[in-house]
Amino acid sequence: MTTATKRTPRIETVLPLTPVQEGLVFHAAYDEEGSALYNVQVALDLEGPLDATALRRSVEAVVRRHATLRASFRRRASGDTVQVVQSETPVPWEEVDLTAVADGDLEAEVGRITLDARTRRFDLAAAPLLRFTLVRRRSDRFRLVLTNHHAVLDGWSTGLLLRELFEVYGAGGDASALPPAVPLQDFFAWRARQDAGEARTVWRAALAGLEEATRVAPNADTRTAVPTEQVLVTVPADLTAAVGERARRLGLTTNTVVQGTWGLLLSRLTGRDDVVFGTTVAGRAPELPDVEAMVGMLVDTVPVRVRIDPRETLAGLFARLQEEQSRLGAHQHLGLTEIQGLSEVDGDLFDSLVVFENYPLDRSVDSVAGVRVTGTEAHNSIHYPLSLIAHPGETIVLCFGYRPDLVSGPAARRVADRFVHLLGGFATGASDTAVGGIDVLTAEERHRLIVGLNDTAGPVPDRSVAELFAAQAAATPESVAVRYDGQATSYRELDDRANGLAAALRHRGIGPEDIVALAVPRSTEMVVALLAVLKAGAAYLPIDPAYPAERIGFMLADARPALLITTTGLVERLGANPGTPRLLVDDAHASEGDFS
Repeated sequence: MTTATKRTPRIETVLPLTPVQEGLVFHAAYDEEGSALYNVQVALDLEGPLDATALRRSVEAVVRRHATLRASFRRRASGDTVQVVQSETPVPWEEVDLTAVADGDLEAEVGRITLDARTRRFDLAAAPLLRFTLVRRRSDRFRLVLTNHHAVLDGWSTGLLLRELFEVYGAGGDASALPPAVPLQDFFAWRARQDAGEARTVWRAALAGLEEATRVAPNADTRTAVPTEQVLVTVPADLTAAVGERARRLGLTTNTVVQGTWGLLLSRLTGRDDVVFGTTVAGRAPELPDVEAMVGMLVDTVPVRVRIDPRETLAGLFARLQEEQSRLGAHQHLGLTEIQGLSEVDGDLFDSLVVFENYPLDRSVDSVAGVRVTGTEAHNSIHYPLSLIAHPGETIVLCFGYRPDLVSGPAARRVADRFVHLLGGFATGASDTAVGGIDVLTAEERHRLIVGLNDTAGPVPDRSVAELFAAQAAATPESVAVRYDGQATSYRELDDRANGLAAALRHRGIGPEDIVALAVPRSTEMVVALLAVLKAGAAYLPIDPAYPAERIGFMLADARPALLITTTGLVERLGANPGTPRLLVDDAHASEGDFS
């Protein structure tokens, strides 16, 4: 009798982490609630005589080919984290049969299963960090769902993985016809050979003079794990074609047009003419043999700086941006944390991200063995408050991601509408327009701002400001009217103090047609004095105590006020003003009308 030997997985190799992987592992550790924020998912809708057993066998064969699909992340005693690749690992595979579900309920159930696969978290210390779900809709209609942690696969690799999977499926689950997998070790060896010193010099120059970070959500904790929501926009085919044609005539890539448009929009959103956002770059150096066939997480995130000159044309801005990005291309292997540390700004430089995915999934797989792909659906959650993923093709598909706790849905929709509006302007002639003359508002927004929000006609109460304030004080006497220097003053107290000072003013003959100058620092006393003057029926002349003495003297001589209200500490600064009596509001007897 023969006993079958069970093979025990062994450690095949240990690999370092890329800077992006380090960031993803850090964010996953920071996520105390254990969310699935960094799960990436691709769903393929299939039609035809699919052999589920052969497909599962094909999945297992592809996983055996690539180290990253058998990797987990472990922290060593030295404190650093590494990728531990096992020689083999079981592949999580689930099959769900929905053929008995009624037509009206079918798609909702497919959506629920897809969402469930996406929202189950991965344990980064347990390989593999991917799973497959095969949903049988009907006898010849299926959905294949691939869910993985973002730390093991970039978008390019996902396309390669799916293409390989269906090639192997077409061969009945036999992967022997495929060329040997390109080892990830080659990529890390290439990174180690790069001149980090030269890259630091180039990036330091690229970020020189940058004064502040660009944030669409200032003071927000961008590391908090909050699932993002999306606004999806499909750019019409005619506009997509027009953008591509204008870009070609100007010698620009569509990626540059997308980045430049985002930079201009970000400038208008933040009110700054020097903005920074992040972008992902492929990380696949052309000099590395067969790098385009390598499966793993190879991308890098780098900053993109866009400086706005209102006199420059839009075409000039985009051309300059493309040239600047081209010069940085050979140095994008440096990690984002290190790059940001080379600037004069502390901390993160940006909180928005632009991704240009030039490897649409529907080009990776078409049909094989009588099974054809009828649709694709992708989901990639990004932790930044605002992001844009652009998918080129016959129609450009724009996915605007936003964190709902920091950016509202309507605000994200406005950003999307403005972006498409700017693309339309570029395609139809705005490329020759000076940047300062380009309007980022859509026609609907402009009409709403100029016409809708300005339709403010309404009855004006036939009462003075003093009367309106007195009515408010009577209606909400205990509500806080003024907060200053940690002290709160209610409407009742403010009204009483103003009435007392107004009585003192009237006692001294202050009334209608008189001007009272107010030179009082920002304080509760300033509000009391202003209300008192109005209650007395006079007009007030505000004087900033920080003005030069000569200017204050000129204002008093020119206006010839009947009275100057100020404080003890400012008397000397204001100097002598013959003929202008003064009232010191911080004097204990001010309300009794003691004038100096």
